[in-house]
Amino acid sequence: MTNTRVQVITSVQRRRRWTREEKERLVAAAMEPGAVASAVAREAGIHVSQLFRWRQELCGPAAKSVRFAEATITAEPSSAPAAAPPAMTPGGSIEVEFTAAPRLRITGPVDPTTLSAVIDALAKFGRR
Repeated sequence: MTNTRVQVITSVQRRRRWTREEKERLVAAAMEPGAVASAVAREAGIHVSQLFRWRQELCGPAAKSVRFAEATITAEPSSAPAAAPPAMTPGGSIEVEFTAAPRLRITGPVDPTTLSAVIDALAKFGRR
């Protein structure tokens, strides 16, 4: 047997008023591990964007967790003496994958100044 909920609105006001407790209960249900926000919203008879708005009102704006992965730069082992100066390595490459943007790839000689500029630019971008 399905659980059907019917709400009769008898006043001129057509919008439903949700108490803080109801909002907290629905937001908590949507934040449970394995919960699907759209299913929780559908069950409550609201749009999922309303549920996200309540979550922001109750919990504050979502903190952006911008983190950089640890990078290790090592020289390739070779038996011959290095032909290029240590400040520049021929055939180097920098590749950065963003979570919500395209991939950034810089190929060719990668010198410490370029690497530093890329890291500084990405760090400033992440602080917005």
